[in-house]
Amino acid sequence: MSTFALGPIYCTLLLLIASIQRQPSSDLTASVARGKPLYATYCLTCHMQQGQGLEGIYPPLAGSGSLVADPKRAIQLILYGSAGATPAKSKTYSQPMPGINLPDSTVSDILNYVRNSFGNKGAMVKPATVKATRK
Repeated sequence: MSTFALGPIYCTLLLLIASIQRQPSSDLTASVARGKPLYATYCLTCHMQQGQGLEGIYPPLAGSGSLVADPKRAIQLILYGSAGATPAKSKTYSQPMPGINLPDSTVSDILNYVRNSFGNKGAMVKPATVKATRK
């Protein structure tokens, strides 16, 4: 077989390998894109456009290490809310957060948006993780 005949096969294999390697980040990218309007619907009023929150009232999501470090706690906050004090960036916020009963995929998309926006960088939260975290 000539080198010329192997060219299309080689190119096809390279494209296949590249698409397999890109898949996880494109899934996260798609989830983040779906999460942006969901954030605007469910979270923006309190946590603001850039995730900065409101000083002394609603905690910031921007630069939130705990949000990135503990996705299960973040899932529980969305689903069940919080009635107690919430520490964030050396301050304590005591405003209650209501829980919202949302589908697993919606919670996943919101968290993927928040965990990868406002200076945050987190791994993908999958709907199966949300489902497993429900009480």
